[in-house]
Amino acid sequence: MTGPVSAAPGAGNGGAATAGHLARWLALAATPAFAIMAVLTALAGGGPAEMLCGAGQSSLLGGMVPMYLLMSAFHAAAWLRLMAERRGAVSR
Repeated sequence: MTGPVSAAPGAGNGGAATAGHLARWLALAATPAFAIMAVLTALAGGGPAEMLCGAGQSSLLGGMVPMYLLMSAFHAAAWLRLMAERRGAVSR
């Protein structure tokens, strides 16, 4: 054998391309998923998870809604990258 062997089906160059494509779409899915979770949590108005995660929080930054909003903002890089790529393709 001349190269590394992988037990995963399609793990050659095509498999790496497929994995990269899937990773890109998962990165794009994170921002809206966290934003939706923030809205749903805000609309639900608490519940058992809010009592657990927000116990003793008197700060505006405590609780699940701000956490989901921050996670959504931190995962926005994939969307910014996509917009920059499309803007570059349009200007060419």
